[in-house]
Amino acid sequence: MLAGPGLYALHCMSIPTRTVPVPASLAAIASRVERRLADVLDAEIDRWGALDRDLVEPLTTLRRFVVSSGKRLRPAFCYWGFVGAGGDPDDPAIVDAGAAFELLQAFALVHDDVMDGSSMRRGARTVHLGYGDRHLLEGWRGEARRFGEGVAILIGDLAHVYADSFLRAAPPAAAAIWNELRIELNVGQYLDVLGTVRGATDLASARRIARYKSGKYTIERPLHVGAAYAGRYEDLHEALSRYGDPLGEAFQLRDDMLGAFGDASVTGKPVGDDLREGKPTSLLAIASSRATGEQRALLALVGSQDLTARDIAAIQGVFVDTGAVSELEATIHHLAAEAIDAIDQAPICDDARGALVELAEYVAWRER
Repeated sequence: MLAGPGLYALHCMSIPTRTVPVPASLAAIASRVERRLADVLDAEIDRWGALDRDLVEPLTTLRRFVVSSGKRLRPAFCYWGFVGAGGDPDDPAIVDAGAAFELLQAFALVHDDVMDGSSMRRGARTVHLGYGDRHLLEGWRGEARRFGEGVAILIGDLAHVYADSFLRAAPPAAAAIWNELRIELNVGQYLDVLGTVRGATDLASARRIARYKSGKYTIERPLHVGAAYAGRYEDLHEALSRYGDPLGEAFQLRDDMLGAFGDASVTGKPVGDDLREGKPTSLLAIASSRATGEQRALLALVGSQDLTARDIAAIQGVFVDTGAVSELEATIHHLAAEAIDAIDQAPICDDARGALVELAEYVAWRER
């Protein structure tokens, strides 16, 4: 593979450019959601294990994936949307809504790893590869890859079904938003898969994918669901969108930066994974529009599974040298500031306002 200027980037580039600790506003709901998920999934493991002990393993895999890791951002935005709209902070219904978001995220990530052929997730071997390893170890019939991917798809499907079960008693307005956000998530994922195989480097498309695959479903829609649980979706959704929409884009732009530059020991994914997969990110789009000569040759390597550490460092150098990194950092800063200005004017309670400001800063400058 090619290796050119910019090798310094791998070693000298620090992403993000400032550190924001995990806010208390995130912890306020995270532990409650985790306990609820553990209780329900433990009961399901016992229930189905009594039918057939072979069912314990996939359900235990799902429990471990959901309960032992994750930032709990979606439950937090849902919770503070609810509290900000006047909901009772101790209402167990909003804990169930947060649990539903965590399970939907598990569904999306497990399936995403199959589609992308990813090897690591949250610091561990991906679900599909783990079950492929099990197939080889046991010496079972058939193809290990197909078995691993098939089991991972089923575990993701289980997560989706359990997510829906947590919303059985949701108010009609919340259920309608939930249905819409699931469609948006799948639409965004399809555009991402399509953009990857096409080698797309169009900035407008990259931003559209970021909005529908990740941004809306991580911030804007959880806020809407929370407000709907409190019976105030109609009068609050526009104000919450003015906060959630720009912050959702900032969230995905930070993800793009971490995917290209992040520390694997912190992000739980191999450095440069997005580059090997050829993800159609805003970072790549900006760099592609400005690259010349050898820089274009280096960017043409994006999407190759054979990228070496030196290749990745060279591509990182192009991102830096074309100004794509500095532009994205400036955009993230601008979008977070826009979100904070919007929530400062929203007709919500002060506790929720303060929490959402904290969360905006964390989302924009997080390290994983």
